[in-house]
Amino acid sequence: MRVTSMLIATGVLLSLAPAATAEPVVRIHDIQGTTRVSPLDGQQVTGVPGVVTGIRAQGSVRGFWFQDAEPDGDPRTSEGLFVFTGQQTPAVKVGDVVAVDGKVTEYYPIASGETPETTPNQSVTELVGATWQVTGTGEVPPAEVVGPDAVPTEYAPLDGNIDKRDLEPQSYALDYYESRESMLLRVDDARVVGPTDAYRALWITSKPDQNANSRGGTTYPGYADPNAGRLKVESLADSPFPAANVGDRLNGTTEGPLDYSRFGGYVLEATRLGEHQPGGLQPESTRRQREDELAVATYNVENLAAGNDQSKFDRLAKGVVEHLASPDVVALEEVQDNNGPIDDGVVAADKTLQQFTDAIAAAGGPRYEWRLIDPQNNADGGQPGGNIRVAFLFNPARVSFVDRPGGDATTPVHPVAQGNGVGLTASPGRIDPANEAWKDSRKPLAGEFSFRGRTVVVVANHFNSKGGDQPLHGRLQPPERVAELQREKQAQAVRGFVDEARAIDGQAQVVVLGDLNDYGFSPAVQHLTEGGALAPLAEALPPLERYSYVYEGNSQQLDHILATPPLKADYDVVHINAEFADQTSDHDPQIARFTLR
Repeated sequence: MRVTSMLIATGVLLSLAPAATAEPVVRIHDIQGTTRVSPLDGQQVTGVPGVVTGIRAQGSVRGFWFQDAEPDGDPRTSEGLFVFTGQQTPAVKVGDVVAVDGKVTEYYPIASGETPETTPNQSVTELVGATWQVTGTGEVPPAEVVGPDAVPTEYAPLDGNIDKRDLEPQSYALDYYESRESMLLRVDDARVVGPTDAYRALWITSKPDQNANSRGGTTYPGYADPNAGRLKVESLADSPFPAANVGDRLNGTTEGPLDYSRFGGYVLEATRLGEHQPGGLQPESTRRQREDELAVATYNVENLAAGNDQSKFDRLAKGVVEHLASPDVVALEEVQDNNGPIDDGVVAADKTLQQFTDAIAAAGGPRYEWRLIDPQNNADGGQPGGNIRVAFLFNPARVSFVDRPGGDATTPVHPVAQGNGVGLTASPGRIDPANEAWKDSRKPLAGEFSFRGRTVVVVANHFNSKGGDQPLHGRLQPPERVAELQREKQAQAVRGFVDEARAIDGQAQVVVLGDLNDYGFSPAVQHLTEGGALAPLAEALPPLERYSYVYEGNSQQLDHILATPPLKADYDVVHINAEFADQTSDHDPQIARFTLR
């Protein structure tokens, strides 16, 4: 065996075994690597150095973030890492200098029915089964400032599964955020673009000029522009969280480590929140219709059932009377049966609608009547047992409903010649209810109305949910819009009904409206409008003002009113819910005032 001689102070020459070569220290940037998946995934690491920057001390996903104070200078490699401690609160403090042992793993937040292999969500690189030593106290690394020009406008590389693709943080927003995963980030004087939700979270933007609408939000203008400046904010502090509306501000500094969740993607886990400054946003009110105008509105009332608190009915009623100015016809979506989510075979919704119309009358509105067709039990999707459906309210003092027998849950309705115009074989009636397009989804409801001697056919819709679509923030790019295929088929079925009516009477007055669960630029809505068969009334508004819903900080258009070309209308989206922390429904209603021929 080779030996090394060493002369010590006594002058005695000793023969010593060679000192063991020290293993190189694995640092956080070595673990994070230059892709989304760690090059050390599954390996045990020891003595990883860093400074504690944040602690999650609540919930079932506890742990702490730490960050290397000596970065490697590679913009692709994050210098932060999360240490998962399960339901155990870690015994560390912000500012502790630590050396951590643990197993490197990629944690994929998954939804029900998914696995880490099948989920479209990105992963979080973290250490599990960890132990650590606190070796001292040090300065917390300064948070990187995310200013208006920091995050690239281009959202993601469109390369399929981007897990193992080398990060390009100067080119793509998702790569930028990933290259800062678990690092301290900071946004100053941030504008709120998504209101506070029930889970103590809100959305801000680091790009205040990006597709900004007139009420302080960020409008989603198309699939190619998901608004890269949006960022979710939660708080690590066990203290009051601001009830913020769109257009409010977090003045000063909002900072914390960057995490990732399946609920919205990248999220700033704030150790410090800016001071909440209300922006003064107020609910809108529309004008009252003139005597010769037929006012038709659509309103998603979000799982309204007779068992709800009376306050919900009263607030929705106020919306109809004070903010919508008591329309002549209201198409309602998400009307549940009389006992809501109790799954006992009840499908009738007369008690729900009676309670709602009573509340409207008590609020000073008209005594509305209603028409609907009860669905088959548990056949139309939505909350299990709730049997949501669409329904019509109408003011009999202003408009007549033309009742024609024969409509039920399974019988299709068709346009038919009536005098010199078009009517319905049944009123109310459901459009093509046996079509596979409506599997586990709400069937459209057609109704024949008479206003000042003129006939108009109104079709109330609630297309299937976007819940099956892959997220904007996921690892699969571009995201597959799985549920969109069903909405396209639904749009084709409704378009077929409109074409039938126009074949009978080229001047047929048909209004198609409701929660289409898709955007004005989507293929589903394009099926309805192509060739000019239906005019999208929202096109009367500037593009950035076309929205009725706020999701993950994007103001977007899910609710629509469309009409056959002879109809002239004054159109308005009435913003009373979606932008506010205190909302009665997650949708804003909209209204069109028609002058019939």
